[in-house]
Amino acid sequence: MKFLHALWFNLTFYAANLVMSVLLCGSLLLPRKKLVKAVHLWLSVVAWVENHAGGISYQVIGRENIPKGACIIASKHQSEWETFKMHLIFDDPAVVLKSDLLKIPLIGWYMKRSGSIPIDRAAGAKAILKMLPAARKAAAQGRPIVIFPEGTRVAVGDTRPYKSGVAGLYKDLNVPLVPVALNSGLLWAKNTFFKKPGFITVKILPPIPPGLPREEMMQRLRDALETTTAELIKVKSLR
Repeated sequence: MKFLHALWFNLTFYAANLVMSVLLCGSLLLPRKKLVKAVHLWLSVVAWVENHAGGISYQVIGRENIPKGACIIASKHQSEWETFKMHLIFDDPAVVLKSDLLKIPLIGWYMKRSGSIPIDRAAGAKAILKMLPAARKAAAQGRPIVIFPEGTRVAVGDTRPYKSGVAGLYKDLNVPLVPVALNSGLLWAKNTFFKKPGFITVKILPPIPPGLPREEMMQRLRDALETTTAELIKVKSLR
């Protein structure tokens, strides 16, 4: 039964993404903001499928901590799950993502047209300089800029060094930095076929003000993310 449930969920989840991306492909010709509305519809359908086919639901705590106007959203990244939720949670974010993802047929076109910020990991330190123009443009539009400080998905219980990308954005853009903790990896672990039904919590924490020294900002970010994520994982584990 566990295998059949996982098979059913994976088939419906990826089929929903494929069907919606095809049905809404005409929106790729629309202005960016109208395209984003189509993306919201797409991701809302996917969230419905997750709930009804996989028994996965979620809540967002701390929406009042999202500043008005441009900001940097620094989110934990445990799962594929949150990549499908950033537009639903933050409305019109510019998501920093691997440039290779833009090469994926159809889905990559949506990512590019919606105003994502590609980063070339192979470029090293130069990658930050290359992404700054797009980040400045998004900030000038008053959009939140989403970045995963660890640079990749990290399994529950593991840790990775925080990359320099978040520090580069913080210094250059001079906007508030909002830590976002979550526990999605408990249900939707990295590179797994089996997803568990349950409840995911996303917690938006109070913003870190702009203008702090790099070391202080990074320490405050790490403390906020790691402490709150550990709390969310512990609470979930106790249920």
